[in-house]
Amino acid sequence: MFDVSFSELMLIGVIALIVIGPERLPKVARTIGHLVGRAQRYVSDVKTDIQREVDLDDLNALKNQMDDAAKSVKLSLKDATGDLRKPLDEAQQALNEASASVESLVETARSETTASTSTTPAVSVSTDAGAITKAETKTETPT
Repeated sequence: MFDVSFSELMLIGVIALIVIGPERLPKVARTIGHLVGRAQRYVSDVKTDIQREVDLDDLNALKNQMDDAAKSVKLSLKDATGDLRKPLDEAQQALNEASASVESLVETARSETTASTSTTPAVSVSTDAGAITKAETKTETPT
């Protein structure tokens, strides 16, 4: 930091000896040594704090990059599931329409039963499995 040669240090020492005196010189030198040590520790602490801040800034930048990447992945997954969900929703709607149609056919078939004994097809609809089954049943009317 400072470029001080040995001869310059000797000159400073001689001047300090003349100005301060031989009795107080050791005490002043000890005090100056403590002050220089404190200054060095303070500079070291400041350097450490600055390095931590730089590292923290780097980590924050990396965190922001990771957050942006996670958001883009989340959006792309949301788009992909939307594309996959659309055909499923259409199939569900078609199934619901078919179920409603079959139920209306069943109701019309029940209302059109004749007064005599006959075999009529009975239709049962299971919306859970999405299957339509037919069974033969005998219906008798009292005479």
